Order: sequence, then structure tokens, then C-alpha cells
Amino acid sequence: MRPLDPFGSIKIKLGVLVAATITVAAVLAVAGTGAGLTPYLTIPVAVLVALAVTQLLARGMTSPLREMTAAARVMATGDYSRRVTATSRDEVGQLARAFNTMAADLEAVDRQRRELVANVSHELRTPVTALQAVLENLVDGVATPGTDRLKTALAQTERLGRLVADLLDLSRADAGITPLNRSRVAVRAFLHDAVREARLADRPVRFSVDVRPFEMVVYADRSRLHQLVANLLDNASRHSPRGGTVHVLALQSGHGMVLEVADSGPGIALADRGRVFERFSTDGSHDGGGLGLSIARWVTDLHGGTIEVVDDPADLSPLHPAGAGCRIRVTVPDEAMQ
Repeated sequence: MRPLDPFGSIKIKLGVLVAATITVAAVLAVAGTGAGLTPYLTIPVAVLVALAVTQLLARGMTSPLREMTAAARVMATGDYSRRVTATSRDEVGQLARAFNTMAADLEAVDRQRRELVANVSHELRTPVTALQAVLENLVDGVATPGTDRLKTALAQTERLGRLVADLLDLSRADAGITPLNRSRVAVRAFLHDAVREARLADRPVRFSVDVRPFEMVVYADRSRLHQLVANLLDNASRHSPRGGTVHVLALQSGHGMVLEVADSGPGIALADRGRVFERFSTDGSHDGGGLGLSIARWVTDLHGGTIEVVDDPADLSPLHPAGAGCRIRVTVPDEAMQ
């Protein structure tokens, strides 16, 4: 029972508790005296009843504290699912609500940590297994150390290197120790260089680049911006069908620079669009590129911009026809332009 929950301050609750105790004791004392009972009987009865009322009211006041103590003990064992009843409006109720928020945050962090470990293990296992198979075949004499075998081993080693580099970048992002080294970047030449590198993956897709105005310049960290564009191009080329086209469009608008990368693949379901920028997230038809899109969002945040999946038919660019796969839009605000 929590009869004092409607009161918004613990001071008021204590005042009501004291007033109720005194009132009960006084009423019993007067009633006992009026009934002809001796003070030696009336006073002990009044005190006992007053203590019972105090216990009833105080128990309701302190029950959130007891619940928090029990929940904290359970959380110490790794179980973050316990919540506290937070119906009171006073300071204890506010503490209980803050405790529930903290418990929910810890539960989410613990779940993300477990998922990250599982997903990183999965990502590492694929290239390690492939590399181990190649080396075992070479050692056992099943295969000869030809150019094709060595290229396969090199590709898996490079994949491991990229994954480790991505994890290092995200660890720096989490630590907040990644400064930006801004400089003037010629957008057209920059995007053509990025596309030239993307073609080295030798995927059966075409790339189209359009920059408006022709001589547009952005004031940004060139290496970080390259990470963003490279990951977007890699993600788009992997999900475009054979013979498809990856469109890259850079526009200068009143809000700064707008960069769009569109593929001609299956697209992303509306319910999954917020999750593709999470680490290792997948939606079945389109994935977050391991860590690629998570790094793209991190770089965008560093520049004070936004990144999202868009497909509003009323907002399509000339290069992106309606219903053409996935379109990812990155905005760089005015303060990042020069």
C-alpha cells in the first residue's frame, strides 16, 4: 500500500506521517479517557496504534528504495531486466524512474556488447577460415602455390585488415578522440578518385558521377570523407545486380552540400532503415556492410551532418529514377562549407 504516493514531495509525506501519528495517538487517548480507562492503559494502546500507522505509511514511502536495493543486487550478477515500481511523485519516485532508465540503458548496452562480440566473431571467422583452407591446401600439397591461390590468400588477409581498421576507427569514435583535419576538397575530382578505387573491387556494375556546380568545393576532413564515400560505394555496388548502375550525385543547396549514392538493388524495407546504420545489422535483403554504414554515420556526425535512406518520389534527383533500389543521402551543413 502506498497511500502517500499522490504527494509530490518527501517533506510533505513526512509531515503527513507525523500529523497522522499524532492525530491517531490523541484521538485514542481522548477516547480512552472518555470511556473511563486509566492512562496506564490508554497511553500504551495509543502508542502501539500510532506505531502501526507509522509502519503502514512509512513502508509505502520506502518500498521503492527496497526494490532498488534488491534490483541492484540482481544487476550485480548480470541480470538487467529488473525494474522498480515508480508510482510515487516525490524525490524517491524520481529516483526510481531514473533507476529504471539506467537499468534499461545497461540492458541495451549489455545486449549490444553480446551482439557485437558474436558478430565480430562471425565476421572474423569467414576470412580466417578461407585463409586457413588455402594455407592447409598449400602445406598438404593439395594445391600448388600459384598466382590464383596467393591472390585468394591476399584478398582474405586484406579483408581482415579492413575489418581490424574499421574496429579501430569505431573504438576511437566511442572514445571521442578523433579530431577533424579540415581542408578544401574539390568534390568532382574527389568523387572520381573514390569511384576509381571502387572499380578495383571488379564488381559487374557501372558508376555514374554528377557534381553541381561543376567546381564545387567542400571544407572537410579529406581522409574521413573518403571513408564515408568508399563505404557507401562499396555497399551500393555489392547490392546492385549485374550490369546495374551506382549513381553518385553531389549538389550544393541552401543547407550545404548534399551527397546521394543510389544503387539499383532490392532496396531497404521502411521498418529497417534506421537499423542499417547500426554495427553489423542486417535486414535480410540489404545489410549494413558489416561496419561500413556505421562508419559512414560516424563520419557524418563528425562533420555535423545527417545520413539517411530516402526514396520520396517527390524528392527524387534526375539521376535516381523512382523505385531504383536504395538511395542514401548525406548532408554537410553550411558551417562545413567554405
